[in-house]
Amino acid sequence: MGTTNVRELHLKTSALIKNVARGESYIIESRGVPVAELRPIQDAPRGARLPDREAFIRRLKKDTSDAGNILEEDRL
Repeated sequence: MGTTNVRELHLKTSALIKNVARGESYIIESRGVPVAELRPIQDAPRGARLPDREAFIRRLKKDTSDAGNILEEDRL
């Protein structure tokens, strides 16, 4: 288990998260006092994926109306 401070966490968040994803843990210190622990989640489901955004967009209806005309009609 490594230790790091708040400033280093702020500057190197991405690298620390990659290390945590590989199984490392860190104690976060603020002014030399331990305040938090950064560690991998033990019960996290592996491979949980977000829905396919591109497939969702392809399923949307195409809107062929002219935005300029819509604004013009709205102003009347």
